[in-house]
Amino acid sequence: MKKTFAEKSINKTFLRMVTVLTVTSTLFTGCNQKSEVKETEKILTKLPPVAKVAQIDDENVPTDKRVIYLTFDDGPNRGTENLLKILHKRNVCATAFVVGKHASDSKRQKEDFEKMRRDHLIELANHSHTHAHNRYSDFYKNPEAVVNDFNIAKDSLKLPGKIARTPGRNIWRLNNINVTDIKSSSEAANRLKKAGYKVIGWDLEWKPTNKMTLKGNHEAMLKKVDSIFFNDLEKTSRHLVLLTHDQYLNDSDSINELDLFIEKLQKSNRFVFRKVSAYPKINEILN
Repeated sequence: MKKTFAEKSINKTFLRMVTVLTVTSTLFTGCNQKSEVKETEKILTKLPPVAKVAQIDDENVPTDKRVIYLTFDDGPNRGTENLLKILHKRNVCATAFVVGKHASDSKRQKEDFEKMRRDHLIELANHSHTHAHNRYSDFYKNPEAVVNDFNIAKDSLKLPGKIARTPGRNIWRLNNINVTDIKSSSEAANRLKKAGYKVIGWDLEWKPTNKMTLKGNHEAMLKKVDSIFFNDLEKTSRHLVLLTHDQYLNDSDSINELDLFIEKLQKSNRFVFRKVSAYPKINEILN
């Protein structure tokens, strides 16, 4: 899709700005929420204070901005509490694609799920009930069982809508986007769409190390964000869905890297943050 924001005439400047971040620039967020200060653990309280957030019209994105959708899969899990603390420190919104079974696996997970449900910066979306028991090929061989698994999660967690993400697959099923990374999963994805689910994948993943911590650093991720926008690789122009997992936020380095990533996106004054429910055309009735 060809872009408009005088993109190609200024994109080289846009790409170079990754490392030239204006400290005095105004912070933007698409959440339209008041800033909330909370006590955090030592690894978070050491970070510098955050500037006051200026609000924008959540229905319209300025033509010189790009939209980032922070999404976190598999919660509630290790690191969920740290995720919430980072979001409140930076006053940004995100979407948690939760697993039904994880919400009741332990007392801690039950408590974390209720924290997420009450938190105005997090919206909850469906990531199945069983997470395919981590046997993805077998799971997608039975499309009817896949739909049933998502229905169980929706009902048991009392999720408010039908935004979903498939476990182990980067699949999109919206009216205007139809993408399946592994074709043997296509029929199950089509059945989810027929059942009314808006299936959303991701444009960029922050992957883990073998120790299940965030791999690489925030600077590398910032370069990847700019590269996607510069090369028109996002599924929808000017909108980028980032995937990672809250269980990777269980060590001080990972927590710090995610915090710095968000902070520098904010200070660049080039991005706004939204929940996935604000993704373009996601609220259309599916054909």
